[in-house]
Amino acid sequence: MNTIKYISLALIAACSFTACAQNTGNTKNVRELSLAKAYESKFLIGTALNSEQIEGSDTSALKVVKTQFNSIVAENCMKPEVVQPNQGKFDFALADKLVQLAADNNAFMVGHTLVWHSQTSDWMFHDADGKLTTRDTLIQRMKTHIQTVVSRYKGKVKGWDVVNEAVLDEGGLRKSLWHQIVGPDFIELAFQFAHEADPNAELYYNDYNMYLPAKRAEVVKLVKRLQEKGIRIDAVGMQAHYGLGADYFEEIENSINTFASLGIKVMVTELDVSVLPFPSEELTAEVSTSYANKPEYNPYTNGLPDDLETELGDYYAKLFKIYNRHSDHISRITFWGVNDAQTWRNYWPINGRTDYPLLFNRENEPKPAYAAVMRLAY
Repeated sequence: MNTIKYISLALIAACSFTACAQNTGNTKNVRELSLAKAYESKFLIGTALNSEQIEGSDTSALKVVKTQFNSIVAENCMKPEVVQPNQGKFDFALADKLVQLAADNNAFMVGHTLVWHSQTSDWMFHDADGKLTTRDTLIQRMKTHIQTVVSRYKGKVKGWDVVNEAVLDEGGLRKSLWHQIVGPDFIELAFQFAHEADPNAELYYNDYNMYLPAKRAEVVKLVKRLQEKGIRIDAVGMQAHYGLGADYFEEIENSINTFASLGIKVMVTELDVSVLPFPSEELTAEVSTSYANKPEYNPYTNGLPDDLETELGDYYAKLFKIYNRHSDHISRITFWGVNDAQTWRNYWPINGRTDYPLLFNRENEPKPAYAAVMRLAY
């Protein structure tokens, strides 16, 4: 594929980082070909790391991480079922390595996530007989989990996704086991426990489809409840799992404005843009969603056509134009993965597909979408 035709900044997506730097005299624009440096006056640029990257075996991806990103988050290794698979049995092996990797790269470390209805072991919600545990017991288990994890990384993890995906798309709170057993105040308790464990850490609420008006209104109520009770909340994380052709741009901007008006930061989290057809008219990021794999849902196994490369770049450009307009309120933009080989969109909502939703391809080379984003930094 000839990507040069898409590039106006020093052949960004057509050659290696080093070669590009050597082949242009426009050093102001190239800025060592780093997303982080290009946007350093606006917001942090982050990425999520998987176990191979954290362990150090994926050295090619780690070179991209070191060059391109100044914020790091765990894709999975800090989720409750990984950190505490059995009651009282904590496993910090990967999380420790991730936190050290962030420190070695002077990256802003984000912890993901403390309280979530998914990827939390069953023991958290049940007693020895398999029955739902009591409110008091679950609160104590939550407190122990949060304070053990947060205190371990006190001063190292700079911000935490305290509660993840507790609001329904149509408004109202998700009737998760957290809500069913504890009640709606489980959210307040989670933020309170996290703040007690590290008073200096930033605390976030994180969710998908935050452009939906009903969901946005519910999150506003959530934030105001915390604020009125004097409970710390620093930011709302707007997950950004989008797809080509999905025109949410106006409502995305409305949500940024609305959340910023609450006096908190806005963060764009889990950013990726699928190029594959979604098997439902309702686009979601609900992890329990699953569909059978059919050829019509996996059309680009041998590579992405040039016209879709262009379309993907245009979509990212529309997003970053919005982000740039609101850079005084947005503190971080985090891509959900380093490259297309890593992305969860290869196995969700259909396992075994070949997707291309990120800025770097399977060989960790920058794509035309990378150039589209870089152009908007200047």
